[in-house]
Amino acid sequence: MTQPIITKIDIYRFSIPMEPFAIATGTLANAQNVFIRVHTSAGFYGVGECSAFPMIVGETQDTCLVMAREFARLWVGKDALDIVGRLQQLHDFTAGNTTIKSAFDIALYDISAKYAELPLYQFLGGEKRVVESDITIGIASPDIMAGKASAFKKSGANILKVKLGKNAVEDIERIKMIRETIGSELNIRIDANQGWSFDDAVFALQALDKYDIEFCEQPMRTWYDDRLPELMNLSPVKIMADESVYNHHDARKQINSGSCHYINIKMAKSGGIFEAKKIHDTAAEKGIACMMGGMLESRIALSAKLHFVYASPNIKFYDMDTCKLGHLEDPCIGGAVYDGYKLDINDAAGIGADADEEFLSKCEHITI
Repeated sequence: MTQPIITKIDIYRFSIPMEPFAIATGTLANAQNVFIRVHTSAGFYGVGECSAFPMIVGETQDTCLVMAREFARLWVGKDALDIVGRLQQLHDFTAGNTTIKSAFDIALYDISAKYAELPLYQFLGGEKRVVESDITIGIASPDIMAGKASAFKKSGANILKVKLGKNAVEDIERIKMIRETIGSELNIRIDANQGWSFDDAVFALQALDKYDIEFCEQPMRTWYDDRLPELMNLSPVKIMADESVYNHHDARKQINSGSCHYINIKMAKSGGIFEAKKIHDTAAEKGIACMMGGMLESRIALSAKLHFVYASPNIKFYDMDTCKLGHLEDPCIGGAVYDGYKLDINDAAGIGADADEEFLSKCEHITI
């Protein structure tokens, strides 16, 4: 097979209609995604997808589309197998913009695995294992959230992730009603999405301990990271860093300062698989388990994440339910599939997923 040189890149505004989803920092009524195909001279292309979540990462679908055009111009004519070189081009061009960078990163890995004629997890040196996702309950009134918890239990869910962070007193009532509704057998993990002050975090976490909480993600704004060691000492609930960790340097600082028990890895924060692996390895060296999380990606990006999980033994928790969070349309062909809340994927080369042509025909797009 000839060395794959990048010949052109298709960029799509990949909006997926969905039921409104609320967290502490805002509500989204559709998945603001971008899909790309990186074509090569070898006769095949790699695909990538990202999901803009502006109230967390600071990128919108529009900013992602603008930067995607700039990135594509940098890559045309370049070696598609030189992952390090291609990603460094993006970093040299602009800081940040990790969400759209992740789509380009995933497409490179898809190309490399296809060139090697291997599913991505095998290309990354991994092997399949049982992966069971949690299912997320967005912020609403306590009775509505308890009703959703009951419905998820009936559907076979074993792990609930509950969004909190609007009001600490009401948050305690939310968890109280959920736990009373579902009983003791289901795991509950919570995510404040930076919504609490330090005092509210101490108050809420001490009060919530009796409801058997697995861990709490990102209790406070990142500008209070210096108070996390103090919170760690006061909280009976374990703390997981999310927005506080974008890259492996953040991970190192959080771990060395005693600021977290766990770390949530997301492609939209890390810029893709390459940096996600560095975060994973940094945490593994220190015995800090990780979770695979996400924004509002379709099964395309989910497939890349599942391959990464198979190759990442220090990922112990799976928050991989984005396609179940009210997506009203599935734009993916092939790829990861759910059996209840467990995930699996076939052994097609690359990430094994692509966009449905009928869905793409409705999307605004540009070719560079």
